[in-house]
Amino acid sequence: MPHLTIEYSANLPHYPEAETLAALNAALCAHPEVQDEADLKSRFIVADSFEIGTAPAQRAFVHAQLRLLAGRSPEAKKELSARIADVLRERTPRPQGVMVQLSVEVVDMDRGSYAKERL
Repeated sequence: MPHLTIEYSANLPHYPEAETLAALNAALCAHPEVQDEADLKSRFIVADSFEIGTAPAQRAFVHAQLRLLAGRSPEAKKELSARIADVLRERTPRPQGVMVQLSVEVVDMDRGSYAKERL
């Protein structure tokens, strides 16, 4: 915990994944809700097959999901979401003629069922 997953559509070429992950981790680890930087696991997933709406327009998406153990205040979740959105807004490619939709969600994980070990 926390787990950060960023999905993006394959029509966003040359996404700077490594640099963006480093920036995201730095932004999140600077927040008091992330107490141990080694707990943050982040990754990108490219959606090769996707559809956005029904119109034949050029569209792309970036969606981030931050999963945290339940118990954070709504304000803390909003701050974390804003930090993620700021980094993604700055680093997401914007191909000419393509509308890019950016979204971020923070999801509570059940404390009672979450298991984690460091091996």
